[in-house]
Amino acid sequence: MIALYDRTANALNTSADTILPTLARFVFAATLLFYFWNSGLTKFDLNPFSPGLNGYAQIFPKAMEAVGYDASQLSMFHWAVVVAGTFAEFILPLLIVIGLFTRFAAFGMIGFVVVQSLTDLYGHGGIDQPTTLGAWFDGLPTGTILDQRAFWMVVLVTLVLKGAGPLSVDRLLINRR
Repeated sequence: MIALYDRTANALNTSADTILPTLARFVFAATLLFYFWNSGLTKFDLNPFSPGLNGYAQIFPKAMEAVGYDASQLSMFHWAVVVAGTFAEFILPLLIVIGLFTRFAAFGMIGFVVVQSLTDLYGHGGIDQPTTLGAWFDGLPTGTILDQRAFWMVVLVTLVLKGAGPLSVDRLLINRR
């Protein structure tokens, strides 16, 4: 029985470098790709270098409130962050899905999700909303920040540690070197 278990475990370990990153990229594409792209689309009107009111309000809610929702009163820093964040919502998920610079893109998405979560908690008041914040080990997997985003992180950390897997542009580039 132990020998069978060992053979099975060894076979699974051998296939993990193929299955895990490919599965992580598939799950990301199936669950988060369009979430981030749709979010990015709400941040500008027609010109991606000209963020709309919604882009500023989503990323800098307290600053927008302080200036009476007049984005023209915000600084060049605010503009640069909104534009960079919007481009990140399109480019980083695309890189993950096609498997190009996957580790870099997944690491960037981890940073993006951390900033997004802090903005949701402190900028939009989610810290005061138990259903938004959630709580680990409470038996309810529905909290947006602690519960759901923990799963996002597992997918992204898998990609940082394992890379894109065999069905990726990264692998094609590695094989060409």
